[in-house]
Amino acid sequence: MTIEEKLREMGVSLPAAPAPLASYVPAVTAGQLVFTSGQVPLANGQLGWKGKVGRDVDAEGGYQAARQCAVNCLAVIKAVAGSLDHVGRIVKVTGFVSSAPGFNDQAKVVNGASDFLLELFGDAGRHARAAVGVSELPLDAPVEVEMVVQLRD
Repeated sequence: MTIEEKLREMGVSLPAAPAPLASYVPAVTAGQLVFTSGQVPLANGQLGWKGKVGRDVDAEGGYQAARQCAVNCLAVIKAVAGSLDHVGRIVKVTGFVSSAPGFNDQAKVVNGASDFLLELFGDAGRHARAAVGVSELPLDAPVEVEMVVQLRD
């Protein structure tokens, strides 16, 4: 089964790669590595969640937003690699969580991206990770995720 068939089986529709929101490119390839720019939880061109986790968005909403960010990262990777079947493994995920004062469950929020990648790629989806609390994100997004993947030979 291809990765895109698995996505369909999971009920996930891969969007077109989101256009950059500022002066950067969506991804850079260096050798076999693809580094995505940070992706916010856009769905159908709209921000699906807005505000700070722990105030405007609960932890479960943040988890779902992180999952959508990962979907958007995969759309960017597909645009660069031509197919998600070229992904050999997920190397690193960094999640930024716009956090209300006192909110400290950033790791649980970023699990939305990590759990999704593990379900989709199996062992090749296991990755190093950072989950960072921040005061603000672009567009008042609650979560932003960036990824590093290794392409197959």
